[in-house]
Amino acid sequence: MCVQKTKGKSRSRRFKIIAGVALTLLVSMALPLTGYLAYETGLVQVAQAQDSDDDEVVNQRAEYWRAVRGGVEGYSAVSGPEAGVLIQSGGQDWRETRNGPVSFYGASLIIAVLIAITVKHLVRGRDRLDSRTGRTMARWPAFERALHWYVAVLFIILAITGLSLFFGRALLIPLMGKEAFAAWAQLSKPVHDYLALPFAAGLILTLLIYMRKMFLQSHDFVWLKSVGGLIGERHPPSGFFNAGEKIFFWLLFFFGIATMVSGFYLLFPNFGWERSAMQLSNIVHTASGLFLIAVSLGHIYLGSFGVEGALEGMVTGVVDEGFAKEHHILWYEEVKGGAPSADVESPVETPTTAPT
Repeated sequence: MCVQKTKGKSRSRRFKIIAGVALTLLVSMALPLTGYLAYETGLVQVAQAQDSDDDEVVNQRAEYWRAVRGGVEGYSAVSGPEAGVLIQSGGQDWRETRNGPVSFYGASLIIAVLIAITVKHLVRGRDRLDSRTGRTMARWPAFERALHWYVAVLFIILAITGLSLFFGRALLIPLMGKEAFAAWAQLSKPVHDYLALPFAAGLILTLLIYMRKMFLQSHDFVWLKSVGGLIGERHPPSGFFNAGEKIFFWLLFFFGIATMVSGFYLLFPNFGWERSAMQLSNIVHTASGLFLIAVSLGHIYLGSFGVEGALEGMVTGVVDEGFAKEHHILWYEEVKGGAPSADVESPVETPTTAPT
């Protein structure tokens, strides 16, 4: 008998605790609604009073938020730029630009380049050498090759992580799932941030080394007229760098600087930038980054699979004389003739025996 009473009291106590917790939660959630309802009631009364006096009803809440969105500053205990701005309307403009034209045209450009590369490879195939002599010429010093691969590897990592963060929600979540993408995004963000400065240092050094060698000369316009041999003469004349390589350099120069400067704003937000500067930097960084990825796809293709002998030079430092004659005839003649190069100081020829 005592046992049954004890069990009954225990159940009653448990029920009271649960009911008390539930009631507390309901009251907590309902309290904000009481203030909202009182505020709403007051607005209705004011509107009615104004309606009796004026011909046009004025919605005071609309006027208030219009003033807020217009940038009217209030008081804030938080210090810092724009601390008193409750709503910054530029955020909506930034979001629409980022998710609209930047996303659409950036993705379209990358897809267009991939299609062009595929069509070129299927129609014309690899640009093979007419002949190999077995004799080589020194083309890329060890330091320049190391710098090239350093910048290239960092660029590829930054491109992959950047594309993942930008297009991940639309493309990767359907493929990987939310949990897997979240784990990948948590890795991609710090990797992208930490590698940004080492990449910028390597890119700046690259731009400084080659800048004086990248100005277009008269023979470069002949190369451009034939689109590098796609129209008319197969191998138009070029010096150490052809016109296509020079144009790629200047695209890398201007868009690379835009990417680095805008990335600096994004990487160090605590320097006191205003939100408008951060939003503009995000748009510039994304747009210039997508453009560089697109044009770099063409550079990667031509420097690896597209042109026979090009990758050998960047790996070993030397190229076959046949490659020099076909693709850089002016540089070849200057080296053989001992004349100073129009584009770059002539490297020293490295004699080798023909392969067996």
